[in-house]
Amino acid sequence: MCGERQYRLTASKALIEKAARFIRSAQILAADGDFDSAASRLYYAMFYIAEALLEEIGLSFSSHKAVISTFGQQFAKTREMEPRFHQALLGAFSQRQLGDYTTDAGLGQSDIEDLLTEAQDFLSAGRDWLARHEQARSE
Repeated sequence: MCGERQYRLTASKALIEKAARFIRSAQILAADGDFDSAASRLYYAMFYIAEALLEEIGLSFSSHKAVISTFGQQFAKTREMEPRFHQALLGAFSQRQLGDYTTDAGLGQSDIEDLLTEAQDFLSAGRDWLARHEQARSE
């Protein structure tokens, strides 16, 4: 198959790649003025980052609330990751709910710019954490 990967990504790395794709999708949607859909993509990007980090420590959950809550307990409270990322995830969840389930969410360009910044920062921090964790495991 054309473009088939020569190696298998770990679940964590696959989730991080998916998060990066969703951030790019959100940028396209926002540029088109679809702020509700952009908010949804940015929430899911942050959600996948949280899932990737939890997966890396052997935790997996079937509900969004469990992922969000456990990420807060395992990474924000312990300061493994900046607590602002847990707050950003919670805020993005609320904005996604508005965007997906209301007819006039009232989300605008500045809301998406703020979410985008948080998602990009979270992605960078998540990649850094995974690299450090992988290096520590190999030592």
